[in-house]
Amino acid sequence: MYGAIIGDIVGSRFEFDRSPKVKKFKLFDGDASFFTDDTVMTIAVADALLGADISDEKDTKNRLVERMKYWGRKYPDAGYGLRFDGWLWDETSEPYNSFGNGSAMRVAPAGWLYDDLETTRKVARWTAEVTHNHPEGIKGAESVASVIYLARTGTDKETIKKYVEDNFYYDLSRTCDEIRPSYRHVESCQETVPEAMAAFLEGTDFEDVLRNAVSLGGDCDTLTDIACAMAEGCYKIPEEIIDEAASRLDREMIEVIGRFNMMSVNG
Repeated sequence: MYGAIIGDIVGSRFEFDRSPKVKKFKLFDGDASFFTDDTVMTIAVADALLGADISDEKDTKNRLVERMKYWGRKYPDAGYGLRFDGWLWDETSEPYNSFGNGSAMRVAPAGWLYDDLETTRKVARWTAEVTHNHPEGIKGAESVASVIYLARTGTDKETIKKYVEDNFYYDLSRTCDEIRPSYRHVESCQETVPEAMAAFLEGTDFEDVLRNAVSLGGDCDTLTDIACAMAEGCYKIPEEIIDEAASRLDREMIEVIGRFNMMSVNG
């Protein structure tokens, strides 16, 4: 689960079109590199799924809502979108038909906890539907969780690419070099997830995926979170990068990650 968190922290200082659009840059830069809502909600989803009875959709969704609101309210200034922030404080907890990339940036835990793709996709869908119940929001979450599952179970990248194209209909034909020049900040799944997948597919190791993603720019913390969540399925994350990211998290976050790592299929 550290993949998504690292991507968020490294990408955080480049959000809102502040990326250098190059791959050579300092990964962490003091207090300028910090966790955002992406990390908070990834932790929330992990916390919820660890205690959920996934044979019961209602129970799972109730836990997701409860844990997302707990963590979101614990960190009220983490940078949530306007509609999600309203949802956090609304006691009715109704989904709001969003296709924003928030559903894809928090879904990583669903990619690691289950031993078949069908269950992975089902639970990923539920993690989206509690807020992002637009078809594109659901697709973003399902596709990212599917890539994580396929990557961690040894599927090669060409097969992963074909699976995504055949099942989710994203255009994955563009290279990072083709995307980079004109790509700008956008917060929809349909204009963040394919770009994150391009960064993942072209990467040669975890850090290379990380640098690919930042170099594209756009909604940089979220795009890099998504790309690195997928990369963790393929590549070992260097310990020094994990340690640097972990030093920016609080004790309760570290505790959830520890429990998650013990319970995940590859843990």
